[in-house]
Amino acid sequence: MTGRRVIVTGGLSGIGHAIALDLVQKGHRVVVGARDLTSPARRAALEALETAAVAGGGAIRGGVLDLIDPQSVGGFCARAADWLGDADVLVNAAGVTAEQPVQGHSDALWQRIIETNLTGAFRMTRACLPAMMAQGWGRIVNIGSTAASVGWKDNPAYCASKAGLLGLTRCVALEGAAHGVTCVMVSPTWVETPMMQSDLAEVVAREGRGRSVAEARAEIAAQNPQGRILQPDEIAAVVGFLLCDGARGITMEEIKVTGGAFW
Repeated sequence: MTGRRVIVTGGLSGIGHAIALDLVQKGHRVVVGARDLTSPARRAALEALETAAVAGGGAIRGGVLDLIDPQSVGGFCARAADWLGDADVLVNAAGVTAEQPVQGHSDALWQRIIETNLTGAFRMTRACLPAMMAQGWGRIVNIGSTAASVGWKDNPAYCASKAGLLGLTRCVALEGAAHGVTCVMVSPTWVETPMMQSDLAEVVAREGRGRSVAEARAEIAAQNPQGRILQPDEIAAVVGFLLCDGARGITMEEIKVTGGAFW
């Protein structure tokens, strides 16, 4: 199946970038949203997508998207529609986290994480769902986390946001079920991404016991039954399958990709 019209939030980093890369290589037309399109890392990520699109027969556009700002969401969706038309697929992959215990946790940090991970996905879904329902076909994939069902010390906002995202997934799945629209949450354990590296750096700095980020990473890998850390392309492969017609019966589900790990 090729030629679907796809929006991927957080599409220039980590899991979102891997998903966008997989889809343009398969011939889909993709718009990626990111808060920053100008940094060297983001420019390089977009160029990699453009190269892959040429090779795979897909197409790619990038747009500025700040999920915390409703006007930014509206403007991004309007620009995406000008180029794509109505989106067939929405992948809510944008996400942020921060290591902070409940004690001393600021309202501002809580709001930033909840607004990005949960409210942002809601705003994007609200914008895309009506057209999917009208055309009788659509796929909404939310990138969650095992944090949705398992607590993690010093991550209250992140865990709460992913638990809320699972609830949103189930409600949207019910709303779209009679109209050919599915909604699924894909929940990985630790995945090798810039966000993981940043998170580990925060943990190591707070501990103050001389453990390096590399040592922290090795400990996490050793805790996984497969003895490794998952890679972004593994999550992208699951998302790619969910887009196919054969996956039309998979909705309202949380699909965990963990390598056997509990968290």
